[in-house]
Amino acid sequence: MINLKDWDWDTKEKLITDLNKWKEKFPVIYEFVVTPDGEKISAPVKTEDGQFTLCINGETWENTFEKLWSLKCSPDGHLVCLVMNEDEWTVAIDDETWEESFEYVWNLRFSPDGKGIAVNVKIDNEYSIALNGKTWENKFIEARDFAISPDGKNAAACVQTAPLGEGDIFGFFEGAWTVAVNGSPWNKNFLNVWGITFSPDSNNVAAEIRTDICEYSIAVNGNPWKETFKCVWEPVFSSSNKDVIAPVQTDKGWTLAINGKVLWNRYFAQLWRQKYSPDNQKIAAVVSPEFGRWTIAVDGLPWKETFSDAVLPPIFSPDGRKVAAIVKDKDRWTIAVNGVPWEVDFDMLWDPVFSPDGNRIVAKGEKNGKFFLVKDGKIGRNEFEALWDPVFSPDGNKLLVRVIEDGKYYRRVIPVEEV
Repeated sequence: MINLKDWDWDTKEKLITDLNKWKEKFPVIYEFVVTPDGEKISAPVKTEDGQFTLCINGETWENTFEKLWSLKCSPDGHLVCLVMNEDEWTVAIDDETWEESFEYVWNLRFSPDGKGIAVNVKIDNEYSIALNGKTWENKFIEARDFAISPDGKNAAACVQTAPLGEGDIFGFFEGAWTVAVNGSPWNKNFLNVWGITFSPDSNNVAAEIRTDICEYSIAVNGNPWKETFKCVWEPVFSSSNKDVIAPVQTDKGWTLAINGKVLWNRYFAQLWRQKYSPDNQKIAAVVSPEFGRWTIAVDGLPWKETFSDAVLPPIFSPDGRKVAAIVKDKDRWTIAVNGVPWEVDFDMLWDPVFSPDGNRIVAKGEKNGKFFLVKDGKIGRNEFEALWDPVFSPDGNKLLVRVIEDGKYYRRVIPVEEV
């Protein structure tokens, strides 16, 4: 994982680059991407000769490409994108491309530590997954959504193993979809498969499955739960690596199940985005207590306050005492903490960030086209042209702030009290 202690927490301000000068050099500049430590800002750029490359802190890669897109920064700070030359696509990492190339690549993803990099690939009209530059030996009729294991060494994807002609309802009901792990499909097919997830130890895989026209369940390592439901949503493993929880729809409504058995004794109009607390002792989820109203439930108990438009996935504090979520009510966004919404609202908000001790919350907010830091429900004193998510220092006393002001990109470290 990322070691924040290795970052520069002493330099108060660094002017990394003047982006106004970029505009003089390149006819087209695309969306900016900043590394987690704030030391680099990059963007795909189009050169005068119509080629594409990556510009980092004002300097470009040596290599150029016919196309370059889906630029992302890995959790460990590598700049990764999808590139094409001579009608063949591949992955470029810090100006070095994978040896293998493909008809097409998409869906660039990382493991939590950034060590695993994977994409969907198309080869000779077949589909597969490439992980860290190596494509699965097995190819499939289709390979769609996929997940990377926490250790970055494995990948699992929803794959179609049996052909289906147009209107082939009999073949559809026999089952044409399953999960392939590192290219090896489970030995059982289903009508549909979605929502793949790995266990924390990277050894187990669970997924949503459809077993009949109106029957859904969860399969773990290819073995379906004995129980079926009217519908299910994406499963989540506990830290034990064995227990699997998933939202399920019963005749009474939506609730949470564990290993096929109902866990919560409350039922809702909808339930999803369940998440364990860091100590694995609590579970929070987005719920709809009644049609058209949304909130968070912790261990089955919903917050009293509900919201009309949306509630995004819950975020636990490191100590598990607090739960925060972005909420939208009457077209205005804010953040609610343990059921209490902030009084300020925004045109848009990004995920709240807890301090290491869980006592402070900061977030990035947008209002009237300007970006702000928000701390504990109060808007910061400065506004910015662009702003990336703030990062707490390991001791929780400072914030790394990555901003654009007057066309210049700055990396700043400020005391939390000065927000």
